[in-house]
Amino acid sequence: MATEIPDISASAQMPGAPTLPVRVSLHPWFHSRFLRNDRDITVYVPPEYEEQPERNFPVLYLHDGQNLFDPATSFVPGRTWRVAETADAAIEAGEVAPLIIVGVANTGDHRLAEYTPVPDWKMGGGEADKYGRLLTEELMPFINANYRTLHGRENTGLGGSSLGGLVTLYLGLKYPERFGELAVLSPSVWWNHKSIIGYVNESRLHHRPRIWLDVGTAEGRRTLADADLLERRMKAHGWRPEVDLHYERVEGGTHDEDSWAGRVGSMMRFLFPA
Repeated sequence: MATEIPDISASAQMPGAPTLPVRVSLHPWFHSRFLRNDRDITVYVPPEYEEQPERNFPVLYLHDGQNLFDPATSFVPGRTWRVAETADAAIEAGEVAPLIIVGVANTGDHRLAEYTPVPDWKMGGGEADKYGRLLTEELMPFINANYRTLHGRENTGLGGSSLGGLVTLYLGLKYPERFGELAVLSPSVWWNHKSIIGYVNESRLHHRPRIWLDVGTAEGRRTLADADLLERRMKAHGWRPEVDLHYERVEGGTHDEDSWAGRVGSMMRFLFPA
């Protein structure tokens, strides 16, 4: 039986404390033996978590956790993905299965390194394998020990945007036995001469994860062309449109938190339907 969620409601009212939505808990300074920077973990639980104490729930892990819930910590102050509010509404409407959502904060200057699979000769990076070990060997066991989770790839998702979308696709293909649902928003396909395309081409998977892939039409021609290329390569390797792959060109969509917030509900309805 999992332990109780830490009660942070009192600290949330203190000056300078996180301004988190209801049912979102903060686990500060999560430490890893694989990466040198600690990071905050935020965890949303649905209303059913408290109402149905014997029930277990699927889990969606999202990168750039400080942008998901708390307007005080987001990259653009006041603008978040509105994940908790959107999940509450979609679950209440019967469109999305009740789920736990885990936000994994990035570490600022080290974000690029942790979210990129291979080094770029000019920009460095290439620590995604270490970040993947943090997720699979440290964070997932912590969440499973402290929350009532459903186990198995079909109950576990991973997601992010931009470089977070890139690392989601990379780790999802590296750990297909762990992650069965991937949310790949506005991915940085361009990284290191589009090396992720080669990784898709070389992947030989017994179980293909189900993937939400999107891009905004106002993100630039190169970004649109890269996302189109990624979709074509995935279909060529067996992903089936609207079965285990949804690709969406979001009309007017831009490369920012407000635009990604508008896609969260549709993403969850595809990956975690009620």
